[in-house]
Amino acid sequence: MRTFFRFLARRHGVSNAAIGLLATPRAIRPLPRPLPPEAAVAVAHDIGDLSDAAALAARDTALFTLLYGCGLRIAEALALDTREAPRPESAAALRVVGKGAKERIVPVLPAVRHAVAAWLRCHPDPRPDAPLFVGAKGARLNAGVAQRTMRAFRRRNGLAEHATPHALRHSFATHLLAGGADLRSIQDLLGHASLSTTQRYTQVENAQLLEVWRRAHPRGRSGHES
Repeated sequence: MRTFFRFLARRHGVSNAAIGLLATPRAIRPLPRPLPPEAAVAVAHDIGDLSDAAALAARDTALFTLLYGCGLRIAEALALDTREAPRPESAAALRVVGKGAKERIVPVLPAVRHAVAAWLRCHPDPRPDAPLFVGAKGARLNAGVAQRTMRAFRRRNGLAEHATPHALRHSFATHLLAGGADLRSIQDLLGHASLSTTQRYTQVENAQLLEVWRRAHPRGRSGHES
């Protein structure tokens, strides 16, 4: 209707100010789909087993441990250079540049620092400005390669189709929320501009709790709905 009245105004001089009050319907965004904690841990711990090459195994272990341990977007992780790499002897925090060139500080678990350190010992280019994660030809690793690796891992291990690199970020947030973290802290860790984006994870947590209730409570089982 708005397009039609713009046409009328442009061609025939017909104006209708009320048409501007019409709101465009918004599509409902799907809820984040995290992995169960044991599956997310298995990805970080075992994904290196897909490769027979020690260097590639160390790289993939470091990358996916970083994604789940710090809640990074895949693009944020692949944009890191070696000088920014979290190391066992370095401060337990990582400076990340996210969407809109917005910086945030993310705590780094010891397991993440040790996985990255193991990869750095195999890294082919020790220069500080070299990409932290590189492909077979030494260039910055392409996100498609990481996605293919994750796809191979989930098929080999029977994980759901939504088990993607970004699902590890969803898992990071959901598991923090389930562990008692507050939304404001999770918002800062994820780099969300709006708290409403982070609040979507509360809906995931509520849905999971309801499913647990349905499976465990006598009134939640089939035939006991009254």
